[in-house]
Amino acid sequence: MSDKPVAIVVGVGPGLGFALVKRFARAGMAVAMAARAKGHLDQLLEKEPVESARAYACDATDQASVGRLFEEAGKDLEGGPELVVFNAGAFEPGSVLDIAPADFERCWRVGCFAGLLVGQAAARRMLDAGRGTIIFTGATAALRGGASFANLAVPKFGLRALAQSMARELGPKGIHIGHVIIDGQIRSERYAHLAAGRGPDALLEPDAIAEAYYHLHTQPRSAWTLELDLRPWVEKF
Repeated sequence: MSDKPVAIVVGVGPGLGFALVKRFARAGMAVAMAARAKGHLDQLLEKEPVESARAYACDATDQASVGRLFEEAGKDLEGGPELVVFNAGAFEPGSVLDIAPADFERCWRVGCFAGLLVGQAAARRMLDAGRGTIIFTGATAALRGGASFANLAVPKFGLRALAQSMARELGPKGIHIGHVIIDGQIRSERYAHLAAGRGPDALLEPDAIAEAYYHLHTQPRSAWTLELDLRPWVEKF
């Protein structure tokens, strides 16, 4: 078995997902980074290499695909996961009067059902060791549904409920479950304009969020956090 503890991040893009990969790698972990399109992950690693990270293709809504990810990562990285993050999601804004049922179902499958599949795969492997951390990425929509946001709120509500149920079942067995509410926009090229006129640190920095995720993983079990909410200092709540 490798000397490095193993982390798996499902739902990696150029923002928070990749920031998590880099943070876990800096902590000395071997990291499996997964997304539907492996080519996008290879491009990220070409632009900014992370020595202890490996890219995998995974359709998180497909049980067999999730199973293959965990099996392949376990063999390649020589160990079961000690930290798993579910960071996948899909969202198409629209009036509840106009939402296409197929779009609603797809957003739920990616944002909630996939969380169950990843959570199950992680927990089954962690139970043998009697330890591990599983973290789900939530959003403000997990607490309140906004107009034209049903496609996001419904899966995020469900994901939060899943995290709560898993925590109550698996916590006494040594597995730490965390749910992180991202209350604000994460800094990216797409949202850079939102920071104008709001002062420094007006958007959530991916690296700062990743630091909070890693802190959850390192918490002593006598004082575990189930739910953590993060927002920039200028955000109203």
